[in-house]
Amino acid sequence: MRLPLTNYAPRELTFFTLVLLAGTALSVMAGLLWAGLILVLGLAFVLYFFRDPERLVTTNEAWLLAPADGRIVEVTSVNEDKYLKAEATKISIFMSLFDVHVNRIPYSGRVEFMDYQKGRFLDARTDEASLKNENYSIGLVTDSGGKYLVRQIAGLVARRIVCPVTIGDHLVQGQRFGMVKFGSRLEVFIPKTTDVRVRVKHGERVVAGLTVLAELI
Repeated sequence: MRLPLTNYAPRELTFFTLVLLAGTALSVMAGLLWAGLILVLGLAFVLYFFRDPERLVTTNEAWLLAPADGRIVEVTSVNEDKYLKAEATKISIFMSLFDVHVNRIPYSGRVEFMDYQKGRFLDARTDEASLKNENYSIGLVTDSGGKYLVRQIAGLVARRIVCPVTIGDHLVQGQRFGMVKFGSRLEVFIPKTTDVRVRVKHGERVVAGLTVLAELI
């Protein structure tokens, strides 16, 4: 049985586990039980942060699912000029330190576009972060020919975006496709030419692979 921990962070998990366990052992040997307790709590948080629970994803061609756990911070209209090159509805999700950070594909499709952009590390809850922070964009084309774009955005604490997919990969709705570590933002762009009914609103909490962001009409 696989431990419910992500496969996207082997170095971080190994490093923090070894350091915190060694520190705990040394603290106990020195009689500093309070310090040992703090380090144990630190290890517990590391394991909690890098958790990756199994989820029973119900695939549905009429749904666009949430790519991340978190809170909706923006639902707006924008001009997406990198891949869609058209007016689009943008739905933004902020992931706090306490959310599961593994990302999942909103809708099945083939990866047609990928773009990495260097940038700043502003608070991911702000609209400015959407434009200026380090990010990774993934454009997918569905079997029916529709297109949408998913963007992983680094945040104030996050310093590493993981996206182990390549152009040509066919990804299935609900499939894991990476993570952004230590608090970040995920955005989905849906062309205005696609008839959808947005099912979420600002402030609402969503769950990756389970919450329906939008429904095709």
